[in-house]
Amino acid sequence: MSATVILGLAWGDEGKGRVCDALAADARYVARYSGGNNAGHTIRVGKEEFVVHLIPSGIVRAGVLCTIGNGVVVNPEVLAEEVEELESRGIEVRGRLKVDGRAHLILPYHTQLDGYREKALGKAKIGTTNRGIGPTYEDKIARVGIRVQDVFDEGILRQKLEAALREKNSAIVNVYGEEPYTADELVSYLLSFRELLEPMVADTGGLLRDALGREEPVLLEGAQATLLDNDFGTYPFVTSSNPSAGGACVGAGIPPTLLDEVIGVTKAYTTRVGDGPFPTELFDETGEILRRVGNEYGATTGRPRRCGWLDLVAVKFSASVNGINGLALTMLDVLSAVEEIKVCVGYEIDGKRVDGFPMHQTDLHHACPVHETFPGWGVDVTGCRRREELPEEARDFVGFVEAELGAPLRMISVGPERDQAIVERVKA
Repeated sequence: MSATVILGLAWGDEGKGRVCDALAADARYVARYSGGNNAGHTIRVGKEEFVVHLIPSGIVRAGVLCTIGNGVVVNPEVLAEEVEELESRGIEVRGRLKVDGRAHLILPYHTQLDGYREKALGKAKIGTTNRGIGPTYEDKIARVGIRVQDVFDEGILRQKLEAALREKNSAIVNVYGEEPYTADELVSYLLSFRELLEPMVADTGGLLRDALGREEPVLLEGAQATLLDNDFGTYPFVTSSNPSAGGACVGAGIPPTLLDEVIGVTKAYTTRVGDGPFPTELFDETGEILRRVGNEYGATTGRPRRCGWLDLVAVKFSASVNGINGLALTMLDVLSAVEEIKVCVGYEIDGKRVDGFPMHQTDLHHACPVHETFPGWGVDVTGCRRREELPEEARDFVGFVEAELGAPLRMISVGPERDQAIVERVKA
């Protein structure tokens, strides 16, 4: 048995949680491998809606064990809030969630510095969620971060905090004019989470490797998406980690030889939250229709998402980077609201046709989409459970996307509810 990675092919919000929840029905473990509480995965079960930002979306499947891997940055307050919220709604969490001791912790000064920096950038702002994600990863790379395991050694914890605060307080006081932090208050703050964390802490990579050795199915759940990858995304308008397939191995602690299936998730159209280039963005009534019908507002921030047509140039690039051998198409039902559907199949840059995704930032900012047009179907598809039940126009659209990306469809979501999906279980 090998692991399956579920990741986004655009700028996030593709419905990875929705796909992960569907495929978790056959999984034993669901593992989160990157990002932090800047993610937001929404799962609907009947009339209930669950939104998780840090805990893997597999937690709403009874019997599934969930892990937060070493590649994730953990805000302990958010973790505590999510555990309490889920358990208050009847979801068992504490006995089914493990957090890697190597994962780095988001501290109050990370969140504070994130907000200050974004404000100082003015019109050049990146559009972060101001959750402290970037500053925490910076400290990880600079080797001054605080890890989950440090909470269980007060001496080391205090020593690390005192070292980190020499630099943090200098910026907080001298650059931003705010009050400094003390090691005492931060030690006390982190120790208050010891009781919550202690039964959860584990070598999650070791757990997953052992599970795979026993041939138990494992899902690796990505956050954000490939076009927000720190290396391959639309830099600098990116996240601070690697949500791509390579990051899945590092962030979950399993070798690439144990990856069997990489499922790329894309919407039937495209959205983006935050700043940065977006060649197919719509500024007209159609864009408003997609936003309204698709309820395109961020699960983490509540910000309205920018909406546009499906960008196959960008998605093909992401598919190639990740080596996907499975595809999930979400939000197909939203396109029932538009009379004519467009798909970007190329760009024009300075009057020249370009079929590949540009490497240079300047070129992408100047890219104008070249579209192919498809007729809409104008009927409700939320009751379809097999591909052949879709209207002919929808089948043609779905088949075109599948052929262009060169990977078989594993799932088509046709509505927000858990059972509103066409799941095709045959692997590539």
